[in-house]
Amino acid sequence: MNTKLLDILVCPVTKGRLIYDKNKQELISRSARLAYPIIDGKPVMLENEARVLTQEEVEKL
Repeated sequence: MNTKLLDILVCPVTKGRLIYDKNKQELISRSARLAYPIIDGKPVMLENEARVLTQEEVEKL
């Protein structure tokens, strides 16, 4: 994931900062409790494509 791209991307729901999870290839919005997938190196920043995080996952962040 390009770090410059990560610096300018925000959660489309909350406009908050995103956390890059290299192992799961996701961009995580803690405030929205959503994980946006990265497919073929491109982040999919659509709310309906995001995975909802469990409370346990949010607490680990």
